[in-house]
Amino acid sequence: MISTDTKEVATQIKNKELVKERRRQIVDAAVPLFVERGYHKTTTRALAQATGLSIGSMYEYITTKDDVLYLVCMAIHAEVEHGVTQALDRPLEGRAALAEVIREYFMVCDRMSDHVLLMYQVTHFLPSKWQEKVLEAELRITDIFIKAIKELERRSTLPELDDATMNLMGHNISVLGHTWTFRRWYFAKNFTIEQYIEQQTDFIMRFLAEK
Repeated sequence: MISTDTKEVATQIKNKELVKERRRQIVDAAVPLFVERGYHKTTTRALAQATGLSIGSMYEYITTKDDVLYLVCMAIHAEVEHGVTQALDRPLEGRAALAEVIREYFMVCDRMSDHVLLMYQVTHFLPSKWQEKVLEAELRITDIFIKAIKELERRSTLPELDDATMNLMGHNISVLGHTWTFRRWYFAKNFTIEQYIEQQTDFIMRFLAEK
């Protein structure tokens, strides 16, 4: 379930669960509209209609349209964090455990392809304070992969790696997941998501080949 429990976005509602539910509703309605019409051409009236809320009700959960885009970005990161954490909890070791982390992340990117593509297309339209938060979240996601590799190394299920290699592996995982989104128009014609995951996982695992 996508989390939209983002304290940085002001709300007039005290019920946290209701805020999360309504913000999920707004995010789910916003993504197809932003993709179809463009961020700037989507009016708040159209957004409210798509959510099934009145404009007044919608603004109880957000302050501006920029807030909606920020919530979209944060929803992606929350979903990734949730998926990777679950993958690490599975009873796998070594390369198999790392492959499961990669697979879970790529599957999130596949499920949320429109969200990811939208994030990269329009993040630069956000106010600087939100841009900084989105970039911080991007680095936090990459850090999840680096920490996962370190944890697997600590368990002695991966060979010892230097920090530079772990850092590069983390960034490669992050970028290759998003590449499926950017090149979906091509990759989807030539690969299933499972085939893409298998081949890219093999590529990432080459960092371990000589260890």
